[in-house]
Amino acid sequence: MLRFVHAAACFATLQIAALALAQSNPRFQFTEKPGAYAVGLKVVHQYDFSRTWHGSVDELGQPFTGERARPLQTLIWYPAEKTAGSTVTVHDYAALRATETDFEAKPKPGGVLPADEGRKAALDDHLWAYRDAPVKSGRFPVVIYAPSFSNTPWENADLCEFLASHGYVVLASPDMGATTRDMTGDLPGIEAQARDITFLIGYASTLPDTDMSEIAVGGFSWGGISNLFAASRDSRIKALFALDGSMRYFPGLIKQSGFARPDQMRIPLLFFTQGDVSLEEQERMLNDPDRMSGRNALNEWTHGDLITVRMLGLTHGEFSSMFQRDENFWRGSARFMKADYTRADGITGYAWVARYTVHFLDASLKHDAAATDWLKNTPAENGVPLHFLTASYRAGSGSPATFDSFREQLHHSGFDHAAEVYAAFQKQDATFKLDESLINSWGYDLLSANHLPEAISVFKFNVSLNPNSGNVYDSLAEAYVKTDDKQKAVEFYKKSLEKDPSNDNAKEKIKELEQSPAKSATGTVN
Repeated sequence: MLRFVHAAACFATLQIAALALAQSNPRFQFTEKPGAYAVGLKVVHQYDFSRTWHGSVDELGQPFTGERARPLQTLIWYPAEKTAGSTVTVHDYAALRATETDFEAKPKPGGVLPADEGRKAALDDHLWAYRDAPVKSGRFPVVIYAPSFSNTPWENADLCEFLASHGYVVLASPDMGATTRDMTGDLPGIEAQARDITFLIGYASTLPDTDMSEIAVGGFSWGGISNLFAASRDSRIKALFALDGSMRYFPGLIKQSGFARPDQMRIPLLFFTQGDVSLEEQERMLNDPDRMSGRNALNEWTHGDLITVRMLGLTHGEFSSMFQRDENFWRGSARFMKADYTRADGITGYAWVARYTVHFLDASLKHDAAATDWLKNTPAENGVPLHFLTASYRAGSGSPATFDSFREQLHHSGFDHAAEVYAAFQKQDATFKLDESLINSWGYDLLSANHLPEAISVFKFNVSLNPNSGNVYDSLAEAYVKTDDKQKAVEFYKKSLEKDPSNDNAKEKIKELEQSPAKSATGTVN
């Protein structure tokens, strides 16, 4: 009898342990509720003909006979009309791997590629999107999603569908290197993905339901540095969000680019980070010049609003819903788990990532004041469970030292204060320079638009910066000709000749002006 009782107790203990394990390791499910719209999904196979993807010969050294342009399998999630039928499954998304770079390839029916072996239990799970559902009438803000290193455009399908349900058109393509399916961890790799982002923005302009005045780019991991590179060159991008983005971990690559300048960005950034990075990990990073040889991007982000959300329990990979569905990912990531956070906590954390993202986009692209207030709240005020995340909101201030900011400041302070504003900008950033030709072109733009006082101020500013250049005096003289101030025009053409005796144009203009009759103050010819 005692043996039976002991065995029964052991069995009960094992049952409790198994139940606890099942509760701490549940299969992933996206727990957020959809927004007001049904979700459609289109898959478009297109090429970027401005770039070469395939070499001139194939792997056997024979002439390549197919399309050599860069293939971009493009996924589009969008607000749709309610429709009948079944939504797409994880398996439907996984099947898209077959045609990522070969649009004519046929996926094997029911086949599972090795990359998706760990998701076998989830392959039949339905998500929200209806394939090729009718487009909802209206125009919606655009979000470009940039995937992580070498990954698929559907690695965060749950998030992309969630955003579409809240009234956004979301586009994504695979993360690929410049000429290979695999991404490369260098500047050419980042540039390739950044150009993909720009291409997708251009493609979005051809869609019937997009509002191209409101564009954001989001990225996970490596996509969270490519989005910075894209936004540094593309002023159409109005906001960025990053899921533990690499801009935080690779300041050396940002510095090497020469143009990606977090300290000059004026757009808002929502940045999610994983749990704390240890001092030991930081020391290892310091030995990699690509990582830590530059300034921290988040510390430099001072002119645009910065919302930082630290997900205390999430590992890096848990920012992908498809990673969370992958048992192979969990086996490899066990050593990275934070404290006693569990897979169940990962599900909850991912839901809060989605919730913060949609509020950020509502604030940035839909200009929703209530969403902005929500972002400024403490996590507790927003109903976040204890111990899940911290959040901070830092408003951008001042103007970065850029040419556009310089011109904007002159609009407010007056063009006759150009020298003072320039000195202030150089004090803020010693690398800020305006060269002679740029200022001269600007002056002629003003002149051709008949902004004569402003043009004269800009040409005078150029003279003050380049007093030994004959060309700047010649341009200023030309501006005075247009204002009919013959005396000033002759004066500065003569100055130009002093600096550049070979200026035949100045000689001709002086002769012409000195021989022409002068105008009186009333405009009559004397």
